[in-house]
Amino acid sequence: MKILVTFTGYEDPYTDGLIDDTQQLGPILTLLGAKPIDSVILLGIPGLKVHTEKTVEAIRDRFPSIGLEEIDIPIYDPSSYRDIYGHIKSVSQDILQKTPKAEWIVSVASGTPQMHAIWLCLAASGEFPAKVINVHTPRYASLAKPLVSQETPAPAEKRSIYAKEKHPLVSEPIPTFLDDAAREFGCVGNHPRFRKTLDIASTLAQHTTPILLQGETGTGKDLIARLIHRLSDRYDKSFITVNCATLPEPLVESILFGHEKGAFTGAAIRQLGKFTHADKGTLFLDELGELSLGIQAKLLRVIEDGIVEPLGPHKPVKVNVRIIASTNRDLQQEVIRGNFREDLYFRLCVGEIRLPPLRERRSDITKIAMHLLDRINGSLKHQKRLSRKSLEHLQRQAWPGNIRDLQNVIERAAMLSKNQVLEPSDLLVTGPIDGSYMQHDPEVMTLHDGFSLEGYLGDMRKSLIRQALEKSEGNQSEAARLLGISPQAVHKFLKKVIT
Repeated sequence: MKILVTFTGYEDPYTDGLIDDTQQLGPILTLLGAKPIDSVILLGIPGLKVHTEKTVEAIRDRFPSIGLEEIDIPIYDPSSYRDIYGHIKSVSQDILQKTPKAEWIVSVASGTPQMHAIWLCLAASGEFPAKVINVHTPRYASLAKPLVSQETPAPAEKRSIYAKEKHPLVSEPIPTFLDDAAREFGCVGNHPRFRKTLDIASTLAQHTTPILLQGETGTGKDLIARLIHRLSDRYDKSFITVNCATLPEPLVESILFGHEKGAFTGAAIRQLGKFTHADKGTLFLDELGELSLGIQAKLLRVIEDGIVEPLGPHKPVKVNVRIIASTNRDLQQEVIRGNFREDLYFRLCVGEIRLPPLRERRSDITKIAMHLLDRINGSLKHQKRLSRKSLEHLQRQAWPGNIRDLQNVIERAAMLSKNQVLEPSDLLVTGPIDGSYMQHDPEVMTLHDGFSLEGYLGDMRKSLIRQALEKSEGNQSEAARLLGISPQAVHKFLKKVIT
């Protein structure tokens, strides 16, 4: 019989979601939905009486087959180790006597850090023979961080067995899947073009070929570079970033390739270059298009044979560096203009990845916005939420600065707005509304001479079908379900478009 023992917390039974008027399951309900539990012993303290009562009601409503016992504990100072230890030890001894053969489980997701520390000590010492588990609410869970994870070894008498299996006291799984690693670096989205970008990045990460990331400013090229490094076999080695646009022209060669003592005026000591520092790891050259043709020639040699030549009397140095470069310029046009070496471009474009701008993956905007707000909330005293109108407002923008632009708007609103729920008026968007949305938005559409209601509704129908197909990733049946029409109607629309 599996029995869960847990305190209630401020996020039980439900907690506010990131969108106005939405809620998500708190830690206790999340745990009960993810792990088979036969009975729950709910420990309530005076300061959380209302939360405890609502949690009892929610458990009985959602999990009627689970046994439930509520125990009130007179802990008036939930930060006092002395009080908490005395009460927890007393309660744990009582419940052990009642059901000595139970399989005990303790959650350290609800309650105070002091409560968690006491539970960990009692379980690790064997005084209370329980597995201690943590709960990641759905917002933070992934394959790398499952909803429920064990945080302690078994009781003392079984510790030798667990030691062989290498279960540490507190473990943090290393992401091994693409989605987990992408989430780790904030690469959020399900749009087909963005998913293709992630798939290409994952594939190229397994090889040593140089990679060229091309995309507009703010599309997340630096995040993709870090993701590639994380997915490669160099993930435990150095990841060195160089912003080529900020390098002083007279020092570019020295910074990248290093110099010997006395190589030039002011070179008082020997200095290793960025390539040497990144040996066996990854070197990310951001804004590669800013480098001069001379430096590009030396860079090509490093790519071709792995040889670095520091300035001054020197011996060439052999390095093993994975190069990832990025640019917001069109390098093909730069080659035509004579600003970029053609041989270097051809060497880099073998591993070329083009990042789509935000306006071309519009269905991801709400996901990215909520991810950004979730991260920003971590530094705020009062948590902020986005209204549905705000999300719709964000989706209508052109976002010339892409994800960085979106982040700046949300961060500014979260810090400066006095409202808990952020409305469109709180979002200071400086760019224009996207024209393709303006013409199909009833709120911004205006009547004019020659206006055709039939034509307008026809255009809106086409736009909505395209949005549904985009959201369903091309699944016609799912698109039809979203629109409330038949799959045959969607198929007929696609047939017209193709022919």
